[in-house]
Amino acid sequence: MGQRRGWEGAVLKLLRARDFVLTVTDVEDVTPLYRRLRVSDGGLLAATGVHPTMWVRLWFANSGRPHQRAYTLVAPDPEAGTFALEFALHEGCASDWARTAKPGDTIEATVQGTDFEEPVPAPSHVYAIVDPASLPALNSLLGALGSVPATIWFEGDPEGLPCDADPAVHELRPVPRRDAGGHLVERVRAELPELLRGDPDPYVWITVDTTTTRTLASFVRKELNLPRHRVHALGYWRAVQTPAPVGGPK
Repeated sequence: MGQRRGWEGAVLKLLRARDFVLTVTDVEDVTPLYRRLRVSDGGLLAATGVHPTMWVRLWFANSGRPHQRAYTLVAPDPEAGTFALEFALHEGCASDWARTAKPGDTIEATVQGTDFEEPVPAPSHVYAIVDPASLPALNSLLGALGSVPATIWFEGDPEGLPCDADPAVHELRPVPRRDAGGHLVERVRAELPELLRGDPDPYVWITVDTTTTRTLASFVRKELNLPRHRVHALGYWRAVQTPAPVGGPK
């Protein structure tokens, strides 16, 4: 398998990655541009266990070459051996596969590199900067942290998307995507410092496109002086001419 997948597959094999075959069991069009696939896991959950924000690498054919992208597990059920994957439909081999996927189709998945460490001490408030690509991970994070209040900057339009934010404890702030993420940076720079004042144990979660994530992570760490263990920053996609893929870190 590693040889067929080129150097990425070879490196993952050296890192003791584990491979599984997923089988599509159900398809749901949540919106015209957002699709959820339910899959049987091929023994994955029994072998690896489950943790919040867990993701897998899926392998797609791209012009005859292997191409991997990471997607967060949605509603994993270890007893049934099932979970869901969510895709924003745009141009690209991953969306092309998801757009035409039907029950009985299979896809190879690799598990390596996924982990989750709950902040210590527990967050007094979560400040999340996300977009459709990281929505499944955000939902998983909110579920893991329970009643912890959160302020969420959501780049893009959350209308119709399966966002688990609870208005009673989570404030959702939609931000239009403009200037390749520049507008989001401006909003967060203007609003986050005041929110952090007097917050004893904040936790900042930044999971948007790679460039914007780096910019905001630098701002939070260097200008707002948050220690590294209070900041999770991971780019979930690279800004190109097409919209973000949904599901997991890139």
